[in-house]
Amino acid sequence: MSEPSNAPSGGRRDPGAPSNGGGEQTLVTAAADGIVAVDHNGIIRSCNPAAEALFARPATELVGSSFGFPMVNQETSEIDLLAPGRSPRVVEMRVTTAGWQGEQVHVASLRDVTRRKRVEQELETALERQSAIVAVAAHELRAPVAEIKLLVRSLQDHLSGHGDKRGRDLVEQVLERVDGLWGLMRKLLTASRIDAENARALREPVPVLELILERLAVFGDKARDVTFSCSPDLVAMVDRQEFSEMLTNYLENAFSYGRPPVEINATERSGGVELQVCDHGSGVPEEFAPRMFDRFSRDPNTGRDVEGTGLGLWIVRNLAEANGGSAWYERAESGGACFCLRLEPQQGTGST
Repeated sequence: MSEPSNAPSGGRRDPGAPSNGGGEQTLVTAAADGIVAVDHNGIIRSCNPAAEALFARPATELVGSSFGFPMVNQETSEIDLLAPGRSPRVVEMRVTTAGWQGEQVHVASLRDVTRRKRVEQELETALERQSAIVAVAAHELRAPVAEIKLLVRSLQDHLSGHGDKRGRDLVEQVLERVDGLWGLMRKLLTASRIDAENARALREPVPVLELILERLAVFGDKARDVTFSCSPDLVAMVDRQEFSEMLTNYLENAFSYGRPPVEINATERSGGVELQVCDHGSGVPEEFAPRMFDRFSRDPNTGRDVEGTGLGLWIVRNLAEANGGSAWYERAESGGACFCLRLEPQQGTGST
């Protein structure tokens, strides 16, 4: 490392290296990261060539000058560095403490991450733009899809009393596809809201049993094999719309990937409201379980005939956390999958 020309003999060494470590000094000098030693007064005592290049100043100017940035031992931070004749640079700083010429100094390792931060910003901007486009498209499609669904249901009602079975089956398939498209748009809109950090939970007391019954009614025939257990007094403090979205996604997951019967169990436990949606399928493969709540994550063993976006569980976890709760997976006693949700209870309900 470089220091003033009147430095004591043997002072040109790594401040963090032993006094006999000539090899260590060579490594520090050749390091791509800038390295500076700063005393307790915030004065630079030594630096390497990479630091000179980073600050655009020679060692004769740097050594003896004020470093100018707060330093905390064993912490990593980012600093904005203004160098003469250069645009501002973002520098990652890692700080340690070491002995140097009989005193303790801070040793800062400085890495220029300007390019990385610029790429991250460009990627973030692109994702925001993409999210906005998806949100607009999904929103604009809601009305025509709702009209199509209404027309298909009208046709279904017309064929219920007469018409051939093949025609009724075809209408039923079309209705299922429309329902799937409607669910996809719902998830895309929710995902875009999460991406835009607009998932601001407006928590209110929500009777859990009431919401369960409401969601099951929406699923119609699919809910025939669903059993549930919940006290009528159980109340969660949660954004009602987001609670509905979380339970809907859990149920869709059970219907798509599990096997009946599906069980919903809700109770107050350890000061929180816990809800479980369990099925009697084969469960989630052990190697896939750690990734199942990731965005766009789908079990590679899932058949192509099973539709899905890989967004449902990711949405549940994000909405749960926005409401001060959590979401996770357990293996059910039956061997199937059991997806869990924990929310805050209404204070003073006395529910059990």
